[in-house]
Amino acid sequence: MKYLIVGLGNIGDEYKDTRHNIGFSVMDAMASASDTFFTDRRYGAVCSIKYKGREFILLKPSTFMNLSGNAVRYWLRKEKIPIENMLVIVDDIALPPGSIRMRPGGSDGGHNGLAHITAILSTNDYARIRIGIGNGFRKGSQVNFVLGTWNNEEKKFIDERISIVIEMIRSFGTSGLELTMTKFNKAGKIHSDGKNKNNP
Repeated sequence: MKYLIVGLGNIGDEYKDTRHNIGFSVMDAMASASDTFFTDRRYGAVCSIKYKGREFILLKPSTFMNLSGNAVRYWLRKEKIPIENMLVIVDDIALPPGSIRMRPGGSDGGHNGLAHITAILSTNDYARIRIGIGNGFRKGSQVNFVLGTWNNEEKKFIDERISIVIEMIRSFGTSGLELTMTKFNKAGKIHSDGKNKNNP
């Protein structure tokens, strides 16, 4: 059984390790944990991971965030993967930094990558994991914030949270969406004071 796991981000060294590219960071960490390497393919960098009889196709779109839907549509069709077996990893300024929330669908929440995927697929009925990056910016400086990099303390914390997201991706393939949400959503919540009282 195949699954398409899409980490959203922008290509180019200037975007590496930025808050907006946390989807790419998750894909890189998951590939590294499996000693797998990405190769440049049409519409993105792609690799394949086998886990407990499942095949996870990891995709980092090369279309830039605002055109992510083009890459998603192509790889869904190429690999003949049903939309219910797709999971999108995305940043969210509405959630506290490091908070993790899995949903079966819904609005794009103002995220351009999700908006384009929804427009291209003509549905918002696809699973996504939102990773909070916070909204610690002054009015008018949102772009600089989301395209900024993590400081050393933040990076260490986010790397720990990424490990949980990888567990969620594996669970999505082996246990399904509903069980994964039940197991991880409460544990993935970070309160506005930065504390996490529930560990998975």
